[in-house]
Amino acid sequence: MTDQNEPEIILYDLGSLQNEPFSPLAWRIRLMLNYKGIPYKTVFLEFPDIEPTLKGFGIPPHESSYADYTVPAIHHLPTNTYLMDSPAISEFIESKYPHPAVPLTSELGIKIQEKFRDVINPIFRISVMPSVYHIISPRAQIYFRKSRETLIGVTLEELDDPVKAEEAWKSADGDLSQLSDWTLTHKDEGPFVLGAQVSYTDFWIIGMLEWARVANRAAFDKVMAYPGVKRIHEACQPYMKKRD
Repeated sequence: MTDQNEPEIILYDLGSLQNEPFSPLAWRIRLMLNYKGIPYKTVFLEFPDIEPTLKGFGIPPHESSYADYTVPAIHHLPTNTYLMDSPAISEFIESKYPHPAVPLTSELGIKIQEKFRDVINPIFRISVMPSVYHIISPRAQIYFRKSRETLIGVTLEELDDPVKAEEAWKSADGDLSQLSDWTLTHKDEGPFVLGAQVSYTDFWIIGMLEWARVANRAAFDKVMAYPGVKRIHEACQPYMKKRD
């Protein structure tokens, strides 16, 4: 049995002023590690330090992304392997630690993730994303403002429009209700998307929810009003306890 005091993985994540992890992508990996009981420790990075740190490990940049380097990244100590990007990391973890299993894809899971992305991303873009500015250090704020305003073409203040956000929530209600119903497809078998079996889709959803919870509690509360989403969040609580 592995000594729980000796980490096998170093997880590189984003740090916040609240000492709460908030990266939706890194949460997917954190949940996998917690669920599988893999000993790990977290190194929290600020936005300006992500590229020099990961580049220094010899990790190649993203081929296509808004940034060359992003979290999550991991260092797998037993094999001295460095990896970046949640899909690649999740596949690596599942191959090295297959028990207990975390199904990475399913027909229902793909449908839910695509729907969630199409419906929630536009709303979170004008509510949660601008709020990140207020939960990071002044040094990180400078980087965040410059990079995000260059990407979206408007200032964070222009993007953060409560009236537009409220209109977006109202317009999305039908789609969110449908999404909630889809997550309850196997409700008679268990609390997760696939029923009794937790899957990567559950962790994908939790990552989005935790991003909102830390950055913009009002947005989190609105999503949690949908019973299917709330059910998954409650079911995943045991795998959310370790945050460092």
